[in-house]
Amino acid sequence: MADILLVAQSGGPSPVINASLAGILLEAQQHGFRAVYGAVHGIEGILKEELLDIGGEREDTLEALSRTPAAALGSSRYKLAAGDLERMAAVLRAHDIGAFIYIGGNGSMLVCHRLAQLLPGLRVMGVPKTIDNDLPLTDHTPGYGSAARFMALAARDAGRDLESMATFDDVVILEALGRDAGWLAAAAALLKADEDEAPHLVYVPEIPFEEAQFLADVQRVHARLGRVFVVVGEGLRDAAGHFPGAGSAPVDALGRTMYSLSAGVAHHLVALVRDRLQLQARALRPGLIGRAFSACISEVDRREALLTGAAAVRHLLAGQSGQMVALERPAAVPYQSTTRLVALSEVAGPVKHLPRTFMNAAGTMVSPDFVAYALPLIGDLPPPLARLQRRPVPQRLSSA
Repeated sequence: MADILLVAQSGGPSPVINASLAGILLEAQQHGFRAVYGAVHGIEGILKEELLDIGGEREDTLEALSRTPAAALGSSRYKLAAGDLERMAAVLRAHDIGAFIYIGGNGSMLVCHRLAQLLPGLRVMGVPKTIDNDLPLTDHTPGYGSAARFMALAARDAGRDLESMATFDDVVILEALGRDAGWLAAAAALLKADEDEAPHLVYVPEIPFEEAQFLADVQRVHARLGRVFVVVGEGLRDAAGHFPGAGSAPVDALGRTMYSLSAGVAHHLVALVRDRLQLQARALRPGLIGRAFSACISEVDRREALLTGAAAVRHLLAGQSGQMVALERPAAVPYQSTTRLVALSEVAGPVKHLPRTFMNAAGTMVSPDFVAYALPLIGDLPPPLARLQRRPVPQRLSSA
């Protein structure tokens, strides 16, 4: 093959977005591409004709890249304007680019689809990436397993911290990323050992949020345990579609609410708990840390990111175009995964929501079905936490 391959990354980075890039480059080096270019900051780099020659990277560099968070080429949230597709087509033709791989989420797959329609001679392949796990027609997305691992560990360990501060703190509310879907909020419960372990309550955007019921739930758990660890998705909304605490937050280039620049649902609910229940409460908003924390990379997630990148190259070589590489699960026990192709037209735009069956009847905790689905994706389980036997010593003095 004499084609030049162009690769770009888009959207919020994941802990393994570079593993997909490494998989692409490792596979491309095994075949006769004339060159492999990378676009700086996604489609913005194509529009500005800012391209890098990345085809000659050493194997040890690519191995390290597969464990490196953030987007090595630079990412983008650019919204296409009139004439942009034509400009991109002109740049691709000027550089003799015959194949294009875009690593990204829903919006990126839409760009891929439109570019493939505009340039029938260009072979286009999408590689999924999103910690939100909200791309349709794929069992899960590379990036989700590592971010889910982070959330599970954060909830488990911060829950022990809350337990140790029981004479001072009453409630902790951990806010999970996930604009429209509750996959990451739900993942916070994956290491929950028993009913008394954190988290005690989990709320996801798919289930309409009621503040009065939330306060009743918190009060009930606190009466039983003396502490409450709550996890909420950043995109929580009530039955009317309003975001608690979002207020008049600005929107990004794609018109989406920027929760990081708002008070946030966790801070709003903390104020509510303090005011209505008179309990000491605090908010935790790890935000971008969860998508950039290399120490929490799931080996399952990393291997699958490499797999999807390599598969995209192989499918291009086989003449495929206008497709996205999806993951599927041929076996649940023991866990196995493989790849398949889905049409870009079918994944460009829709959001895959957390199924209602993945939450309990009350909508406040994950179900066993969710645990069975998500637990294999976070990789090897960490060692269990210890508890002292705490044998009381008999008192010898009367109470003061």
